[in-house]
Amino acid sequence: MTTTLASGVVTALAVGLLLQPLVLRAMTAASVIDTPCERSSHTIPVPRGGGVAVVLAATAALLLDDRTRILALPLLLFAAIGLVEDLRGVAVRVRLVLQLLAGLLTGLVLLDDDQPLTARAVALLVVAVWLTAYSNAFNFMDGVNGISATQAILAGWVYVALGLMWDLPVLTSGGAIVAAAATTFLPWNAGRAKIFLGDVGAYSLGGILGTFAVYGLLSGVPAEAALAPLALYLADTGWTLARRIRRGEPWYRAHRSHVYQRLTDVGWSHQRVTTATAFVGAAAASCFVAAAVGGSLVRVALDVVGLAILAGYLSTPSRLTSRPTRPQPADRSVHA
Repeated sequence: MTTTLASGVVTALAVGLLLQPLVLRAMTAASVIDTPCERSSHTIPVPRGGGVAVVLAATAALLLDDRTRILALPLLLFAAIGLVEDLRGVAVRVRLVLQLLAGLLTGLVLLDDDQPLTARAVALLVVAVWLTAYSNAFNFMDGVNGISATQAILAGWVYVALGLMWDLPVLTSGGAIVAAAATTFLPWNAGRAKIFLGDVGAYSLGGILGTFAVYGLLSGVPAEAALAPLALYLADTGWTLARRIRRGEPWYRAHRSHVYQRLTDVGWSHQRVTTATAFVGAAAASCFVAAAVGGSLVRVALDVVGLAILAGYLSTPSRLTSRPTRPQPADRSVHA
């Protein structure tokens, strides 16, 4: 397994590093450009669609191993939806239907076919809704330089750990491959962005990470551990949605009310936001994973600590706006 894992990581790194400059040229030549709008955190037009290289790198590596080939399906399905959105746009309802269909097909691959028909139908629906929801949540959170690639790297390596702990080679290899593929995108996006992931990158990474969580749950990984790598994005998206509904705002419209966006509004640089979310995500995930293997009291205590860490992150913008802040220079291009 060690040799297969290493070859998958090397393949993902090599393909991603080779393709990213080519994708940048192609998207620039095709005028696939992200133009700043009212919800943007960047101020100049930047090419999007860099996720194409990430997807192809991860797919090439996943196909090398018989055990991880099933993971290529959700990756490619959600990537295809995102690529069409990047190139020509897709109506919201059509996009949701396509995402639900992608989730259903993924569920058909993951779920046992010996379940009673009703139970299988319910499980398929749950998987489809979950993957649609999380792929969109990942896309909503893809708004400052480096944030989503960093979160994908973090999540990938947490799933590697979970795969080792529960003897699940699919999670171990798949997590390492996704982390490696996402790493190849950082040099092009983490500082001053040359290209953005685009919907193709956000939907595909959200889809594959959401699939990891489903696979873990179906394989016996405790819920808080299986969802641990996704906790920060789930917390930010869920809290923002609840906050908008509570205020009577049209929750379905584009906005920039996420916690990470509000942090940039109070003067944090985008690198600082990305670094902070990485530390918070890693700390919370560590607590939830450790809780899953502890005794009852330890489990409760660590789950509470993990939730407290997330709560601290969610409350940070409000705490910062309650005291004077020193203005900082605005970033010139800030979108992941």
